[in-house]
Amino acid sequence: MMRLMAPSFWQNPAPTTLSNLLLPLSKATGFFTRQRQNQPSLKLPVPVLCCGNITVGGTGKTPMALHLLQQLIRRGRTPHAITRGYGGRSRKTGLIHPELDKAVDVGDETILLARLAPTWRGPDRQANALQAIAAGADCLVMDDGLQDPSLHKDMSILIVDGPAGLGNQRLLPAGPLRESLSDILPRLQAVVIFGEDRQHIAKQVPQSLPVLKGILSPGTSLHKLRGFQIIAFAGIGRPQKFFSTLQEAGLTLLRTLTFPDHHIYSDRELKQLAQLAHAPDTMLVTTEKDYVKLPSLFQNFVISLDVEPRWSNPAIADELLDHFLANDHG
Repeated sequence: MMRLMAPSFWQNPAPTTLSNLLLPLSKATGFFTRQRQNQPSLKLPVPVLCCGNITVGGTGKTPMALHLLQQLIRRGRTPHAITRGYGGRSRKTGLIHPELDKAVDVGDETILLARLAPTWRGPDRQANALQAIAAGADCLVMDDGLQDPSLHKDMSILIVDGPAGLGNQRLLPAGPLRESLSDILPRLQAVVIFGEDRQHIAKQVPQSLPVLKGILSPGTSLHKLRGFQIIAFAGIGRPQKFFSTLQEAGLTLLRTLTFPDHHIYSDRELKQLAQLAHAPDTMLVTTEKDYVKLPSLFQNFVISLDVEPRWSNPAIADELLDHFLANDHG
């Protein structure tokens, strides 16, 4: 599955000629997205939490979904995850078995979720949600799906990458937005901003809407990288964010290699990566999403960097979960 890089003009705050030419198509995007929201939603007997974005590319929604699942499990709940399963070459739907299913088939994000909690994959989120409840879920966490009206959401959280913001703030294809901020705000219960809020998104949010600020910080795998020179590679929405995380952790990056989002690595690419790491005291490092797509033998020569949210206002995070669980319909 070939995936192209996002065009650079999406991040250009000044309108470009190409962006202006695509504006009529952007108006169509806005019209159809708004029309879709008029479709009926199914209200479930368990609370549903959705974390997603309105931009194409990485914002940190999957690390956020994993964090929410962890917190719910710590509170004694039985959450299941619902995901469309982007990036997989298989059409498999339903319950995912991380010990049997492969990331290249069902999607990298899907496998990461399934390793933590029962995860249901596929475009029919209603069917998967009903199966999850029948299997014992007492709450659901949707990884993405803010634009999908099929399920009633008790809590919708918009995830924003602070440095990238909303790009040129135009809708697809003239910009990176799936829908406008003004359109989605009435459907939100919170906004999460990871990293420096360079576009001042927080100021565009009503004061009544909680804004949770934090960073995606390296987890326990960081200590394995000390003393090595790093060759980092990533096929995610914003690879530069991953490389910056490594640099900010004090690691020495010899080289960085960028691949398209949800990239499936070929044998030739893996061979090239292995050759780059032949030098003494050199280590290959990648993201968790990329790592799960690598052949098991190749994984032995790569370290995956796990990340976890660290909040500047953690009390808001706890309050959001309290509010979500107060919606228990049982």
